[in-house]
Amino acid sequence: MGYRTFILVCGGEACEGGGSAALVEALTREVREQGLEDVAQVVKAGCFGFCGQGPVVKVLPDESVYVKVQPWDVADIVAQHVRDGRPVERLLCDRSRNRERTRVEVPDYYQKQFRIVLRNCGVIDPESIDEYIAREGYAALDRALFDLDPEGIIDELRRSGLRGRGGAGFPTWQKWVFTRNAPGDEKYVICNADEGDPGAYMDRSTLEGDPHSILEAMAIAGRATGAARGFIYIRAEYPLAIRRLEMAIEQARARGLLGRDILGSGFDFDIEIRLGAGAFVCGEETALIASIEGKRGMPIPRPPFPAVRGLWGRPTVINNVETLANIPVILLKGGDWFASIGTKDSTGTKVFALTGKVNNSGLIEVPMGTTLREIVTDIGGGIPGGRAFKAVQTGGPSGGVIPADFLDTPIEYASLQELGSIMGSVGMIVMDEEDCMVDVNKFYLEFAVDESCGKCAPCRVGGRTMTNVLDRIARGAGQESDIDQLREIGHAMQKASLCGLGQTAPNPVLSTLRYFREEYNAHVFDRRCPSRKCRDLVVFYILPEKCIGCGLCARRCPVHCIEGERRKVHVIDQAQCIKCGECYTACKFDAVSQK
Repeated sequence: MGYRTFILVCGGEACEGGGSAALVEALTREVREQGLEDVAQVVKAGCFGFCGQGPVVKVLPDESVYVKVQPWDVADIVAQHVRDGRPVERLLCDRSRNRERTRVEVPDYYQKQFRIVLRNCGVIDPESIDEYIAREGYAALDRALFDLDPEGIIDELRRSGLRGRGGAGFPTWQKWVFTRNAPGDEKYVICNADEGDPGAYMDRSTLEGDPHSILEAMAIAGRATGAARGFIYIRAEYPLAIRRLEMAIEQARARGLLGRDILGSGFDFDIEIRLGAGAFVCGEETALIASIEGKRGMPIPRPPFPAVRGLWGRPTVINNVETLANIPVILLKGGDWFASIGTKDSTGTKVFALTGKVNNSGLIEVPMGTTLREIVTDIGGGIPGGRAFKAVQTGGPSGGVIPADFLDTPIEYASLQELGSIMGSVGMIVMDEEDCMVDVNKFYLEFAVDESCGKCAPCRVGGRTMTNVLDRIARGAGQESDIDQLREIGHAMQKASLCGLGQTAPNPVLSTLRYFREEYNAHVFDRRCPSRKCRDLVVFYILPEKCIGCGLCARRCPVHCIEGERRKVHVIDQAQCIKCGECYTACKFDAVSQK
C-alpha cells in the first residue's frame, strides 16, 4: 500500500511517560474515522531526541515537528495537516519562525546535528525488522560475511579511526585485533549497556529506538574476532529497551540473521541478554564480566585485559552501545568516509544527553570538533530565564566541570582531557549562575561513594573522606587546610584506585578547584555561598522598604521565628531560623531576601 503521509510518534522513554502510547491509539483512530487509512500511516518510532518538548509527533514527508502534543490536538493534526496539507502552526516547535513559510523547517536543534548512531531513531518502528532492513539494515553483515574477510573488516575500522565511546577512547580496531590474535577456540563479544551515570540515557535510547543495529554490529564483531557467542549486559531497570531487544533477537533468528549458519555463510553467532542489578561499578569491564559469570561485580587488576582473557577466562571483545552502533555504517560507507567526519584524532560523531539549565534538553548527535558553545547556545537554545551560563560538565560523575572561559573548546578526546574532564558517557549537564560548585560536587561524590564496590582503600576511604570535607565546607565549618586536603586525596585516588570509578571520581572536585577556587574560598573564609545553595550559609532577612506586614511569611514559618504586628515590618529571629526558605517562597512582594 502506497502511503503519502506518515505520522511518526516518538516512543522514547520521556515521550512514553508523557502519553505517546495514547497518542498512537488516538491518531490511528482519527485517521480511520476520517477515512484516510489508504493515505496515512501512524508509526510508533524511537526517540526523536527533542526530549524536553515531548510528546513529539513528526509528519512526513514535509518533516513538520509538533511538540507537547496532547490527545485534543489529534483531530487538528489529521484534519488540517494530513487531509488538507496545512501544518498546525500552534504545535510547531519553531512556529515563530515559520508563519510565512510554506515548508516547515526544523530548528537549529536538529540542523546542527549529524546522525550516525541515531540514524534510525525516530525514523523507523524499532519493533519491525522489515523497517530496519528497508534502511539498509543487515547489509553490512552481508558484506562482512561474503565480501570481506576478518582482516578486511578490521582494516575498515582501522581506517575509520573509531575510538571507544565509553570513556577511555581506545581504538576499536586494536581491541578487536587483540581478541582475534589471542589463542583459543572459544571467544565472546559483549555489549556493555550498563549505562548508569546521572543524566545519561544515550545508550538506552539507542537500544529503544534501533535495537537491530546493535545485533548486527555484534555479529560483525563475532565474524571479525572469531567469536560465536555474544552477550548484551543491560540494567533490569530499562524494561522498554529490554523488551525491544528481546523482540529484535527473535526476529533476527527467524530471518536467519542470528544463530547457526547465518545467511548460509557457515558462520554461527547468537546473542543472549544478561540483566544487571543497577550497580554503577559494573560498567567497568572486569566487574561486568564477573557479574555475567554470576559473581559479585567487583573489578580486578589489569593486565591481562579482557580482550585476551575475559569472560570465563577466554578472549572477549567489550564495546559499549554507541561504539557498536557505528560499525554497520562504517562497513557500508567505508572507513575513509567515517574518518572524514569530525577531527583527525577524534573521528565521527558523539551522542550527548543534553540536560540541566538549558532550554532544549534532549538527545543530540554532533560531529566531533563541535564546540561547547554551539551545543549549549545553538542546539540547546541557551539558558532559561536569561540567567548567565556558568559551566558544563561532561562525563557524568567521572567527568570535569568546564567554565564559560572555554565555551569555544571543540569536543575531542584530547581537548576535554586538557581541561580536566573526559569524554566518558557524555551526559552533558549545563549549569547556570544559581548552581554552587560545592553543592554539585557533594552530589557526585556521594553518588560515587554509594556506588563504590569497596574493594580498594583509595576509593573506599578517599571518596568518603572527600565527601565529609565537602559537607563540612557546605555547613560553614570549613578550614583553609580542607582545600589542600581535597586536592591531595583526589590525586591519590587517581593514581592508586583499582578501577575507573575510583580513578575518575575526584575529577569534578579537582576541576572546580582549578576553575572555581574563589567559590571554595567564599565558603571557607567568608562563610558564604555565592550561589545561595548551601542552606547553612544562607541568611534570610526581610527588607523593611518592601514589607507591608501581611504576615504570610510568619504563618508559613514552621518554627515561628518571624515576629511583627499586622501592617508593620516583620523581623526574622536569625538564632531560631532553620533556613528552610518557606518565607522566601511565600512572600508575594519580594520583601524576603537572602544573602
